[in-house]
Amino acid sequence: MTLAARFVMILVLGLAAFAGRADSANPPAREAVCAPRAFDGASFLICRWTPGAETLRLDWTDAAGAPLRSFDKLQQALGPAAGRVRFAMNAGMFEDDGRPLGLFIADGRTLSPLNRFHGFGNFYLKPNGVFSVSADGQVQIETTDAFVSAARKTAWATQSGPMLVIDGQLHPAIQPDGPSRLIRNAVGVDADGSAYFVISQAPVSFGKLARLFRDELHCPNALFLDGTVSSLWAPGLNRRDNARLIGPIVTVLDRAP
Repeated sequence: MTLAARFVMILVLGLAAFAGRADSANPPAREAVCAPRAFDGASFLICRWTPGAETLRLDWTDAAGAPLRSFDKLQQALGPAAGRVRFAMNAGMFEDDGRPLGLFIADGRTLSPLNRFHGFGNFYLKPNGVFSVSADGQVQIETTDAFVSAARKTAWATQSGPMLVIDGQLHPAIQPDGPSRLIRNAVGVDADGSAYFVISQAPVSFGKLARLFRDELHCPNALFLDGTVSSLWAPGLNRRDNARLIGPIVTVLDRAP
């Protein structure tokens, strides 16, 4: 082999080794699990959670008991596990200090009691409801009364309101496309037990959001989570909303190796 040929070979091998180090130092962006979906003239982001394939958790404080209030604080609280985040979203209404307004169960511990009071605002537009994951992994969205009647052992739960879809029907107080328009988010569960966490990409009505779950995602039950403060952290989309303080947070992560 000539000296020139030997130099070329060394150069090629060196570039290949450098490329390998560069790839490991800068891994490709994570696959997005939140996908855009158009419905009735509006745009939404749909984040699907399939139980068993990924891990779901609900949080509103860090290990020291301090309210999280943002995805930045959530990332800090998760530590190394933050690298496994598929998406996170605000998950229910809250008091001024970030405390859940209704039932909140995290890893089997009831951190906030069920709220069956009457009042003003979306949470109290009865029937409101509960998103829950039972101790045996069953995912449910049901009215607050139905959740109480079921009396199952629950691992994770958040209460919010109003229900958007109840057994395939729109909430009786919700118009198909009423005048109120906000950035809104909600969760629905389909017949197979997969959960769809949805956030609108522009202001929408309650009715349009409800019909998306019923007619497009085929979820017989869906629960409103919030409006105005609705926020998403989706690493695969390079998106992290931190403009508003939030309360309870739902996070879906890759299963631990």
